[in-house]
Amino acid sequence: MRAIEKNTAIMSTPFTHTAAPRILLVKTSSLGDVLHNLPVVSDIMREYPGAQIDWMVERPFAALPRLHPDVKGILSVAVREWRKNIFKSNTWEEISDFRKRLHAQHYDFAIDTQGLVKSALLMRGVNGLRCGFDRDGAREPLAALLYQRTFQVTKDQHAVERNRQLVAQAMGYELPAGVNYGITPPEISLPDWLPANAYVVLLHATSRDDKLWDEANWVALGKYLQQQNIRCLLPWGNALEKSRSERLSAQIPQAITPRKLTLNEIAAIIGKAHAVIGVDTGLAHLAAAMDVPTLGIYTATDPALTGLYAGERAINLGGIHRAPDVAEVIATLTRLTTAVKS
Repeated sequence: MRAIEKNTAIMSTPFTHTAAPRILLVKTSSLGDVLHNLPVVSDIMREYPGAQIDWMVERPFAALPRLHPDVKGILSVAVREWRKNIFKSNTWEEISDFRKRLHAQHYDFAIDTQGLVKSALLMRGVNGLRCGFDRDGAREPLAALLYQRTFQVTKDQHAVERNRQLVAQAMGYELPAGVNYGITPPEISLPDWLPANAYVVLLHATSRDDKLWDEANWVALGKYLQQQNIRCLLPWGNALEKSRSERLSAQIPQAITPRKLTLNEIAAIIGKAHAVIGVDTGLAHLAAAMDVPTLGIYTATDPALTGLYAGERAINLGGIHRAPDVAEVIATLTRLTTAVKS
């Protein structure tokens, strides 16, 4: 793959590789996108064990990069909140503080794997070489104009590999084989209501209605699991999702709708689960990244590009306008959990 170089004044002096480069990774949102960037950290640390890696991320997702032990610093932003409160003085104070914190740091590389004009603009004030996708690879082609060096990465592959290829090219190392998310469940006290026996986490909520799996399917699946002496846990993130969790729990014997959980809490709970079954949502990717047996249910998106991507213990079912039925989910879950036990 060929790098497309810009700003010749900067590029005339090549980067001198050191044992401890300082890197800023820019992947601000959403949960699934942030998760898909974690293998980049493992790749860098394999090549440069002394690297200092910081991460720019939206405030609600800041706990996720911290699950990787090699992410040293978090530079949080709140672009969504800033947009909603653009005329308030404290908004501009936060923006000013962010810019000061960004400018105070010095990096060898600042690499934007988001590929949006928003993310490219956020790192404009960084002291370091700004890198990103070229016009053909960026999600928003105009973003490429804001980088000092761009790289060609084709779009017809999974997001994890696109991120890894971009950073490997920017830093000039060979991409290692295999994907390592580098995260483990956080060590926190688990809630008293968590079942002592086997439980499955059902992730029914997602960002778009066309990604949902029919509620009757969840009920049928939940009843099957209960007959196998497996409890169902239905977490939620907002009022609408809570209503759906409560509605499903009322029809699934012994199902649990918990209180609202923090990201660390849900990560710890997922880490202890017998299995996780979810629609196209970031928490399903988190489960797969922690090597928990995970089934992804797809109804409106292509799992080849953004589906579960974490080895043999993660399986994608369905696709665009092709939702799996309950029998297929049960049969796949049986094969998956049987393989894990063996």
